[in-house]
Parts: sequence; C-alpha cells; structure tokens
Amino acid sequence: MIQREDLMCDLGGNTAKLEPFHLVIYGASGDLTARKLVPALYNLFKEGRLPEIFNIVGFARRSKTDQQFRQEMKEGVQRFSRTGLDEKLWSEFQEHIFYQIGDFPQKDSYIALARKLESLPGASVIGQRHMHYLSTAPEFFALIAYNLKYAGLLNYPDVQRLVIEKPFGQDYQSAMELNTALQSCIDEKALYRIDHYLGKESVQNLLYFRFANAVYEPLWNRNYIDHVQITVSEAEGVGTRGGYYDKSGALRDMVQNHLLQLLTLTAMEPPASLDPERLRDEKVKVLRSIPSFTKEQLAENLVRAQYKGYLNEDRVAPDSKTETFVAIELMIDNWRWSGVPFYLRTGKALHHKASEIIIVFRRPPMVLFQQLCGPRLSRNTLRIRLQPDEGIHLTFNAKTPGRERIEPIDMDFRYNSEWLSYSPEAYERLLGDALAGDSTLFTRGDEVLEAWRVIDSIQKQWHDLPVRTYEVGSWGPAEAAAMIRREKNRWLLES
Repeated sequence: MIQREDLMCDLGGNTAKLEPFHLVIYGASGDLTARKLVPALYNLFKEGRLPEIFNIVGFARRSKTDQQFRQEMKEGVQRFSRTGLDEKLWSEFQEHIFYQIGDFPQKDSYIALARKLESLPGASVIGQRHMHYLSTAPEFFALIAYNLKYAGLLNYPDVQRLVIEKPFGQDYQSAMELNTALQSCIDEKALYRIDHYLGKESVQNLLYFRFANAVYEPLWNRNYIDHVQITVSEAEGVGTRGGYYDKSGALRDMVQNHLLQLLTLTAMEPPASLDPERLRDEKVKVLRSIPSFTKEQLAENLVRAQYKGYLNEDRVAPDSKTETFVAIELMIDNWRWSGVPFYLRTGKALHHKASEIIIVFRRPPMVLFQQLCGPRLSRNTLRIRLQPDEGIHLTFNAKTPGRERIEPIDMDFRYNSEWLSYSPEAYERLLGDALAGDSTLFTRGDEVLEAWRVIDSIQKQWHDLPVRTYEVGSWGPAEAAAMIRREKNRWLLES
C-alpha cells in the first residue's frame, strides 16, 4: 500500500526561520496590534519560525514604557491567540518587544526611532533589515512613508519593507496618487499591500486546487461552466463602525478588495511559474478583462440596498444612501470566460456569516433522462467554502437505490476533519511572508488601480439607481434574487 506521506509534495516556501529583523508597528495603540499582529507573531515564535534575534517596536503618540506596552500585548495574546498563552514562552517573547513614543507628522520622531533601532539588542546583526507596518488611518500612509524616507529608514529596498492595510485609496484617482506617493519613497517590490482575506488557508488553496489537479482544470472554462457565484455575507450590522462604514459602503469596503480578489483567483490563467510577479500578472489580466459598466448595464445587473434599521445606527446619517448590500453580475471578456456570468454578492445583517465560491456546471444533454427528469436534472456544482467550516463540496447526480430516480449527492472535504492540528490565522501567514520577502499574497499597485477602475465605473453612474431595503437576518432584497433568476438561476448559498 502506498503511504500518504509518499504522495506529498513539499513546495518549500517560507517555513524556515527568518533572518534577524526589526519590525516597527505604527499606530500600535490601535486594536489591530493587540488583536491580530502580536498574537500572530507570538504564534510564529512558538512554532520556531522567528529567528533568535528580532525586535518588535510599537510606535504611537501615547506615552508608555516598554513594560506597559508588553503588558497590553500580553493581554491581547491571552484573549486572541489561537494557541493560548504559555507564561514561560511569553517571558522569552516579551524581551523582544519595545515601545517608542512618536507623532506621525513630526520628522524628529522618526530620527529618534532610527536611533532607537540602532540601540536595540542585536542591532549590529540585524543591520538594515527593517519592516515598517502601517496600522494607521489611510490618510497617514504617505506622510509616514515620506518621514521614514527622510530619516533614512527606507533606503535599502532589498531588505526594507513597507506594509499598509486597506483601504488602498477611495477611488481610482486617490489610489493612483497614493501609489505615486509611496513609490516615490520605496520601490514597488518592497511595498506590501495587505488584504487579510488572501492569508486564509482556504483562499490560498484555490491555486493548488485548480492547478495541481488534472480533473478540474480542463473543465474550468465557458464550455463546461454555466456561471459562478461568489458570496461574502456577514450576520452582524455595522455596530460601532457606523461612522467609517457610512463613508465607504459595501461596494468599496468589500467588493473592491475581497470579492474581486476571489474572482481573480477563480478566473485567472495558469501562471508561468509560482514566482510572485508571474502570479500577480495573471490576476491583473483578469481585472483588465472586466469591461467598465454603462448606466444601462448597471440598471439591469446591479442591486444595492440597506438593511432595515441601518439609518438608526450610531454615527450613520439619517438620510444616508450608503449601501450595506450589493449584488452584481460581472462578465470577463476573454477567451476562457466569454459569456459566463460571475455573480458577486455581499452584505451586512444577512442570514448568517459565510464566504463561498460556487462553480455551477452546465447540464448534460437531456437525451437519456428527458422523460425521467426533464429540466429538473440538477446541475453539478463545486462549492468552495472559505468560512465557516472551510471545505470543498462536489455535488453530482446519482440513482436512488431501489427507485428509478436521480438525485444530487454531495462529496465533502472539510479542513477541520482532515487537518485537526494546524489552522493558522491569516496574519501569521502574511506577516511571515512579508518578513521573508514573498509578495505572492499581497496586492500590486496596478492590480489596485484595475480594481478601482471597475468600481469607479459603478460609483460614477449608480446615483439614480434605487436603494432597496431588506430585513435583518434575510438574504437581502427580493430584487437580488430576481436579478439572478433572469437567467433561470438562483443563489445557491441560500439552499
């Protein structure tokens, strides 16, 4: 019998220990540092992924000591680390954590930071290997980059990196201006735009599922696929984020990044290699193949809506037209996908939290089963569930035992059943990759601009479209179901 281990193929990747480094987190007093970043770094340390020499520096305006900052980070690890807190291990880990008070607009703060880095343990070994993580409001991105350049902290792009969180602009123009500002301070190859969605193991597996299996890739085209559905639903409303969300909305907050990222990974051509640039080239080609919308097309192929009660949420304008739900039909104008609709849907206060990509295949010719089934013969579907209960599910038709009847049967693969011992958080993978200099899972500047081109063609022309309403806990407005039903389809995540 062939053992499973004999069939495994090790791709290498960034599983070895990293080189010594300084990591500076700007806006370290914010929620992200204690909730995601430091717990992720702690887990990497626990698994032996971090080098013996490294330093993590929190940079923020509030006055506090190293010890106070360490205590705050310890509480974050206790609450949010997937592996829990080991007191002995924490006592070792915290010796690598420091704090530097600084004001983003003040150039002197960055000069003081540079001196601090030179004085930290192991600085002579670390040298210029710096990673600067901007966990700040977007309006500070360019300012911080300019000041880092001024202080000489972005002069070595081969070993220095700048990481920024989304949003990457508010439209095409602002994204282009941000790209120009950042690229004047550091090379694009050293600029890492982080989207935590791409760090999910189930999202990464899309590439391997498609291109490491001969079964599906020959069918992955307009000849065999009827349409594709991508849904990212959230059960909660806007909560305490009403002020931010009301200026953004579902289209910019979710479609521009998360959903279009999932679309590119689903629709891209096989890259020439696993080199990050070759893979990102193919993602950009997909976005360039999405035509800009006309006003007439939007009226037919887009639904926007608010959940009932949204206007009463904290810091939401009483006359707000901001959408909390979007459903849209996109076409990809290339050889592989011509004529295949991609239905994208996202919203808040929906039935439950879920992220799925559903590939719906064409029905087989009805010659054999016309009399028995007619149009009721189910189409084969491939459901790639990203959250919760991550897995891949293939639905195929089979004869019911003892009866002359055909019914759909589900074949299940579940991550939690297959790999019980290891379920890394997205930020663990992304931080490890950024420290190792692997940009595969990060968004490139031209990719950001192409995504905004698509979104801008919607935003500039949808002001006259009605903003529908839907019940909290539903699957959105009836118009979204009607839009997909025009092609005799239905949202499968609801079933």
